[in-house]
Amino acid sequence: FNAKTPVAKRVSLLQDGSTFASIIKSQAGSGLAATATAQVTKVTLITTSEAQVTYDILVGGTPELKNQNGTAVLQGGTWKVGVASFCGLLTLENGGSTSSLPAACKSGT
Repeated sequence: FNAKTPVAKRVSLLQDGSTFASIIKSQAGSGLAATATAQVTKVTLITTSEAQVTYDILVGGTPELKNQNGTAVLQGGTWKVGVASFCGLLTLENGGSTSSLPAACKSGT
């Protein structure tokens, strides 16, 4: 959620990011991606390797989606955005439809 972050870095900060690399790359060029940011407002550890995260999505600095619930996971020694969170955002982007989402989103992994 930072247009200045290189795509490779974005991929590395997503759980199983290589699975979603093509989506992340294609979204990097969109107008929305240039102005969207995320702001974490709360983190609650569930286990030593999973956390519940509350965040806002801002577009041009203005909160557009407030109090979104997501997950973060510790993978390879780095905290990353959980697949469930990323897939949830893709579903929102697709107007609630999951039919065009990657298989990793549909399998719940």
